[in-house]
Amino acid sequence: MASPAALREGVRSFLAGRRMMLIAGKWMPAASGATTHIRNPATGEVIASVPESHAPDIDLAVTAARRAFDEDVWGRLGPSQRGKVLWKIADLIDANADELAELESLNNGMPFRDAKGFGIPRASDTFRYYAGWATKIHGRTSELGGGGQPSMLGYTLREPVGVVGMIVPWNAPLMIAAWKLAPALAAGCTCILKPAEETPLTALRLGEFALEAGVPPGVVNIVTGFGHTAGAAIAAHPGIDKVAFTGSSEVGRLIVAAAATNLKKVSLELGGKSPVVVFDDADLEKATIGAARAIFNNAGQVCTAGSRLYVQKKSYDKVVAGVAEVAKRLKVGDGMDPSTEMGPLISDKQLQRVIGYIRSGVEEGAEVVTGGHIIGDRGYFVAPTVLAKTTGDMAVVREEIFGPVLATMPFTEPSEIPALANSTRYGLAASVWTRDVVKAHSLARQLRAGSVGINLHSMAHSVMPFGGYKESGWGRENGPDGLEAYLETKSVLVAL
Repeated sequence: MASPAALREGVRSFLAGRRMMLIAGKWMPAASGATTHIRNPATGEVIASVPESHAPDIDLAVTAARRAFDEDVWGRLGPSQRGKVLWKIADLIDANADELAELESLNNGMPFRDAKGFGIPRASDTFRYYAGWATKIHGRTSELGGGGQPSMLGYTLREPVGVVGMIVPWNAPLMIAAWKLAPALAAGCTCILKPAEETPLTALRLGEFALEAGVPPGVVNIVTGFGHTAGAAIAAHPGIDKVAFTGSSEVGRLIVAAAATNLKKVSLELGGKSPVVVFDDADLEKATIGAARAIFNNAGQVCTAGSRLYVQKKSYDKVVAGVAEVAKRLKVGDGMDPSTEMGPLISDKQLQRVIGYIRSGVEEGAEVVTGGHIIGDRGYFVAPTVLAKTTGDMAVVREEIFGPVLATMPFTEPSEIPALANSTRYGLAASVWTRDVVKAHSLARQLRAGSVGINLHSMAHSVMPFGGYKESGWGRENGPDGLEAYLETKSVLVAL
């Protein structure tokens, strides 16, 4: 395992410093002076402390964001300059990619190579993508009247929704913060970002980049604290025009209820219980590796994780055995170890949740093919787990576990799949593995999911809309749809 001495100097300095919140362009503690410890999930050890904000701190952040929006300090820069600022943030992310990947790995537990190879580049790519959109926000014109009606010119304006509260989760902290901040800033909004209480470090570093890139004071505010205090205050605050939330469906319902106090707009990216469907005619070697990656990536702490595996009966034993073999070979350990392929869960609470689901599955009749146990007595590690003999009425098949636990089930005919795959309250992602293009595209239309992969499992991309059906959320992030979430449309009619 890596020791603190192995960290880059910039990371050691960042962790050693007094971490504060960004409000109105200044770094400040919580009004109460309270702080909360941040831990490394690979060891359970405290690596930093951050302010524990409450309602008074959220009031300050909202006041700063509201003033910046009402005084148009961001809008006055003009679309081209806003785009340049976003591009500069992307450059700063790339220039500090190694340090950011270390912070992400220390704070979240994901392997350093995954953070460096995927999470950090996706964040910078998102800022660059929306930097280009800043100059391409247009309305439309219409000639109205005639037939005895008065002549009019009609046109629409696309305007920023206003002050946005953003609440992001702990599983991909920097990337998901970028998914929200970049389009909101391109649209001209001002923002209050609250990272998860477990993983605030890269968000605070992102705040430093925003200031360095030229974001005016009050346009980006970053507050740290717990969901039931700081997050709840954001959701209910009357000075906020929109809340963008990524997290569990249970908390999403609470967000909606709190936002109803002033009918603020809400976008939600919530849970998933995504099916992976493998047909006999698939490239079984690729499908096996793909199914394993779909569930064991980031220790299964991914909203799109392929946690339900349906394999056509003739190939079922071979594919399940293959996924189990991949699971057995995975190097589980500290994310800072270059050889680690799967890191820890985020917390002891999450560890106990995952182990609890495995036990309930066994009690209901599931068979553990591999894994199913805690690894070691330090940190929050669970072995990658494959379950057989699972059925649709088991909790391990119905409920989101958010851990490296795969429920496997055989099927006989392709016609069975739409009902099986859609038999969930979620609808975030799915994948289909087959060489038959007609079958693949036909099934993609029938699956009730926001993203469908054909011979790959869902991979979010800045260009492609991302979001869910059913209880997996409201709205979309990424792509042009992600920008729309932060814009209002105004109609203007002119008598001629």
